[in-house]
Amino acid sequence: MSNTSSALSAILADQNKSLLSNTQAAEHLGIEPGTLEVWRCTKRHVIPYIKAGRLVKYRKVDLDAWLESRIVGVIVEVTA
Repeated sequence: MSNTSSALSAILADQNKSLLSNTQAAEHLGIEPGTLEVWRCTKRHVIPYIKAGRLVKYRKVDLDAWLESRIVGVIVEVTA
């Protein structure tokens, strides 16, 4: 196996570890898995996910970004 193939395999393995199932993602968000399924199907909240056939996976980084976007009352300084 070449160095490039080894590096690619390592990257893909790391990405697979960081993918969460519907149940794991719901737990991370503090909601029921069924609620996350409803949000996904009705597009009530736009949380990025990966879908391959009937398999649905979430990236933790996307869940964290969505949680950050939901913070209310934060003052953001804009620098010019």
